[in-house]
Amino acid sequence: MNPMNLAYIPSPSHGVLYLGPVPLRGYAFCIIIGVFVAVWFGNRRWIARGGRSGTVADIAVWAVPFGLVGGRLYHVITDYELYFSEGRDWVDAFKVWEGGLGIWGAIALGALGAWIGARRRGVPMPAYADAVAPGIAFAQAIGRWGNWFNQELYGRETHLPWALHITSSEGGRVPGYYHPTFLYESLWCVGVGLLVIWADRRFKLGHGRAFALYVAAYCVGRGWIEYMRVDDAHHILGLRLNDWTALVVFLLAVTYIVVSSKKRPGREAVVEPGVADGPGKDTGADKDTEAVEDTEADAEGDADAEGEEKAAPAEKS
Repeated sequence: MNPMNLAYIPSPSHGVLYLGPVPLRGYAFCIIIGVFVAVWFGNRRWIARGGRSGTVADIAVWAVPFGLVGGRLYHVITDYELYFSEGRDWVDAFKVWEGGLGIWGAIALGALGAWIGARRRGVPMPAYADAVAPGIAFAQAIGRWGNWFNQELYGRETHLPWALHITSSEGGRVPGYYHPTFLYESLWCVGVGLLVIWADRRFKLGHGRAFALYVAAYCVGRGWIEYMRVDDAHHILGLRLNDWTALVVFLLAVTYIVVSSKKRPGREAVVEPGVADGPGKDTGADKDTEAVEDTEADAEGDADAEGEEKAAPAEKS
């Protein structure tokens, strides 16, 4: 042990736990817990906005698979040499449980899946995105601990008390004490989620601006955290590829907030099909009740008419 690192964050000796014959991988477990938290918290916010319970989960059925595919595609495309260069096995590109999900691809394709689900439910996509934004940040905070289980995505060497102790030498790792960038990003994501919640309450963000704030705030943190990482990455003009991605996405998110605030100020109302939202709103139940009342009225009218017809001959006689 390095005497200057009397206190440090230990790495797990194994990334897999076994429940009998069933393997429970730490990376996958963190992803699953993160998704559960995002759906649960997003559902609470959606109901508070006037939506129906269960809508967030129904749309997540589309968003989550799309997001996983998008995250994996981004990772494989940007780090293709890990799977398709000489001496590598391309089948490893499908081993998601070993790590390797790019958040940029996950958000992009996840948003496409959410858009499909939102259209099928007849709800506004921007309002849905605002509702789930802080939950996504919290999910990322939890998911980053999957990197701890895999002993990956750490920063430069350090002797700080919270240094991460890497013990594995697989995949080119060098055992030692490094900046725990997974922990930095996890804490940053918690802060992003809390920021979005506060700003949403304070400024009544709507029309996708809460989601855009989440994206912009995350990009700021990802920028400086990415700069600390020492794992192999493509560089453009001296900066890692993910730094450039964070910069571009940050500018797009800020631009959207500014333009949207001018064109669509305030917060939109959430009205789901089949959900009563006050006087004048028809629901399926209302229509059924009206149909029953109309049927009863028609029956009463037919009975009256029949009585009149029977009474007429009696008057003649």
